[in-house]
Formats: sequence, C-alpha cells, structure tokens
Amino acid sequence: MNTPIIDPLQGDFPEVIEEYLEYGVMKCIAFNRRGTLVAAGCSDGSCVIWDFETRGISKELRDKDCIAAITSVCWSKYGHRILVSAADKSLTLWDVAKGEKIARLTLQQTPLQARLHPGSATPSICLACPLSSAPMIVDLNTASTTVLPVSPTDNGNGAGPPPSRNKFSDGSAPFTPTAACFNKCGDLVYVGNSKGEILIIDHNSVKVRAIFSIPGNAVIKNIVFSRNGQYLLTNSNDRIIRIYENLLPLKNVLNALDNLNQEEDEKDEIEKLKAIGSKSLALFREFQDSITKVHWKAPCFSGDGEWVVGGSASKGEHKIYIWDKAGHLVKILEGPKEALMDLAWHPVRPIVLSVSLTGLVYIWAKDYTENWSAFAPDFKELEENEEYVEREDEFDLMPETEKVKDSLINEDEEVDITDVEKDSAFSDSDSSHGELRFLPADPLPDAPEQEDDRHVIVSRQGYGSQSESPLSEEAGQNGHLNNHESSPAEDTGVVTVKRKRKPSEKVLNTQASKALKSSTVMENN
Repeated sequence: MNTPIIDPLQGDFPEVIEEYLEYGVMKCIAFNRRGTLVAAGCSDGSCVIWDFETRGISKELRDKDCIAAITSVCWSKYGHRILVSAADKSLTLWDVAKGEKIARLTLQQTPLQARLHPGSATPSICLACPLSSAPMIVDLNTASTTVLPVSPTDNGNGAGPPPSRNKFSDGSAPFTPTAACFNKCGDLVYVGNSKGEILIIDHNSVKVRAIFSIPGNAVIKNIVFSRNGQYLLTNSNDRIIRIYENLLPLKNVLNALDNLNQEEDEKDEIEKLKAIGSKSLALFREFQDSITKVHWKAPCFSGDGEWVVGGSASKGEHKIYIWDKAGHLVKILEGPKEALMDLAWHPVRPIVLSVSLTGLVYIWAKDYTENWSAFAPDFKELEENEEYVEREDEFDLMPETEKVKDSLINEDEEVDITDVEKDSAFSDSDSSHGELRFLPADPLPDAPEQEDDRHVIVSRQGYGSQSESPLSEEAGQNGHLNNHESSPAEDTGVVTVKRKRKPSEKVLNTQASKALKSSTVMENN
C-alpha cells in the first residue's frame, strides 16, 4: 500500500478480515516486540513461529516431553527467547534462533499465563499465574519459586505460617485464578485478586507496597499494561474494562514508593497502603456494552495505546469491540460463528490477530481508501471536465516558483548521514542493536539421487516432507504406481510433485552416439 495516498483522516484501527493463518489447532498468540514475528501455541504442545511479513512459517518449537495444549506464549524483550506454558503444568524456555530448549520445569498447578521479565535481554525470571494458587516468581535456572501475596496481610516477609494454597491468610473464601503482570521495567508486579484489589508488589522483597481498590470490588480476571507503561487495564467479573493512569514514574519507581511511604508514615499499615495506592493509580476510563452486558475476553491496548480492544466471551460469536481512549465505541468487528480464544494487536500497525475456537488465526486489517489528491498539494478531483487556463511559466524548464525555493536552501549546511533517527514507537530502540527481528528460512534439502523417480509431498500450506512418500516407496518396489494408490495423497490436501533425476554423463554420451549413428544412416540412404 502506497502510504502517501492514504487518507490521513481515517481511523487507525482494523476493519475487515484480510486473511487467516492455519496450522493445527492454535490456542494463543503473541507478537514479538517489532511485530515481524508471531508465535502461536497449539493444542498438540508445539509452538510455531510465523514470519508476519511473508505469512510463512519460520520455525517450529516442539518438545517431545510435552503433548498437552499450550496455554500462553511470551517473547523476551529482544526476541531471542520464548517462554511457553502448557496444560501439563510445565514451563519451557526456548532459544528462538537455534530452536533449542534452554530450560524446562514443572509446577504444582497448571500455569494459565506466564510472562518473562521485561527488563532483561536474556531473562531467566518469569511471572506465572497458576490455575488455583497465587501468582509466583519462577527462576528458570534454579527451578525455584516464590509465591506472591494476594492479600494485604500476606506481607511475604517470612513471619508466620506460609499462606494457604486456596485461601487468603485472613480466612476468607477461596480465590479464583489471579491475574498479574510486570510493570514496564519489571521492578514491580501488579496483582489483581478476587476481592477487587490491585496489589503493587516488590517481587524482590516479596512485599506489598500499595493497594488500590477498584469500584464494586469485582473479581479481576485480566490485568495488562500499555506498551509505554503509562496506563493499566483490568477486566473484571462485573463485565467492565477499566483503564487506570499510572502515576508512578517509569524509572526509579522503588524510590518513589519509599518517598510516598514516608509521607503516610503516621497511618496504620492497611490505611497507609491504600493511601499510597491512591497516589499510584487513578481511574481514567470505563468500557462496557451497556445493552448486551457481555463478558470480555483477552482485552488489550493497541501498540500506541490510543485504542482499547476486547473480544466477546459469548459462545458461538466472534465479536471484537474497539474503543478510543476517550471512551467512545468506534467499531465492532464481527467474524465467523466461532468463539474467540485470544487477541493480539500489532505493535506498530493497525492489525489485530484473533484466535478462534477451531484453531484458526484471523488477521484483521484496515480497509484503506486511497486519496489520489495526495500526489500534489494543489491536486483537485473533478466530477466532470472543466476548461483550464495554463500559467505563463507552467511548462518552463525552471518555473519562477522553483527558483524562489532553490534560493532558500542552504547548500553549505552539513547533512548528517551517520546518526540513526530514533523510532518514536520504541522508547529504547537506540539500544536494541542485537534484537532478533527475522528468522532465516530453512530450505528444503534435495532428495538423494536414485535410479527411480522421487516424489516430494508439498502441502498447500507451504510444507514439504523431507522423506519420500510411502506410496512412491511401494511403487518403486513393484515397478508401477497406479491412480488408485495415489488418490489418498490427493484427498488429504497435498500436492504430489514429481522430481526427475538428472541424467548422468554416461547416459548423455550414449544418447549422443545413437543420434550420430542415425544421422549417418539417413545421409547414406
């Protein structure tokens, strides 16, 4: 798409399904930091990486020890590692470029979500949210876990008995799966519990630093930060998506909390934590469907934080709601009659990926309207032909207007050709020279030469099997291959490509001598 002819007044949000990705039954998706690669977790325990520019598969990460469905995938900051959580209670850390497993450990509960530490280029620390226990910090190198508090009374300082697995330490009812996420730099963990509280926790000291109560005290199901770290999103059981403004600084946040703690030192512990929480977060917007009152699935921000997207959790419908940051509903995307499982917004482009119940990934993109008047500032589109009177110097080699423009140019000014302009979409793009943005393609090796013809099975999704077909193997032994034997390969959605063997030099010499003899015989006759 030619960028200069795009109407700038159009909204930067997706509108239609552009195409879809198909590979097994995919359950969850995640973009890398630049949006050039997409990782998708499948129901068979594999993780497939797509090149989003070419829509081709770059690599498949498959652990022979894991055959359970993938519950979440997470990229490291610069894309060198991927963390995969599965329904068999496992966490697996992969080296993306080599396709090798770095570490694997098994938890006591199934991790519904796992996130790598965002402040490290090669992280080994992750945040896991198990099915029916408190969130925990997991060290993948040492396989050690640190359970985070889910209640203000669980200060994590080691005093007293450890908290129960399914109950708060104050004896309240069992809690539902708890949502948690790192802040932008990974200094703090924001935990949302079933009491409608957001706990700001220092995960190094395992101490609650602040508490913020959401309106209605509804159970918090999802919690996620915007890309720039300035806004926090929560999805609650009261069917409302809330946006909070982060009042804490992005850097030196622990020092800022220490200063707030000194200011509120006269109050008791709980009141002090709530007072600090009121100075850490501020309610910004609320989003809901006041007509249908639907529950929301996988809400998130756009890459620039200007849009909020949420999928309908209703069965049998694939609806995606898009709001602007002012709180207005700008678009409802309606897909096929399939439940929505996961959502992801492209980091820099108006593109949304949605995972359906059947395992397909739909790519929602913008339906661009070309503005041809952008080719020239004085271009005007006409409904019908009009008489035009040309200017005196319109077709001169050097019009008078161009002479005036040239006189304003300082030809002695030095042009900087060494410094790279910083990308505004990435706050630290100047320090990301070692970032993994693309994966090299793995070419299909040629089949070994044999006397019989070889058959390579190439799927319509762009795959080719490196071993020959069992049908061609059997045909080579029997000396024939009939149409009935080749039909199963055609019915299974593959195309059989016949690869001819290159004649040897001896065969070529024999054919040349035969042709010479036949020509000599014809001349004698």
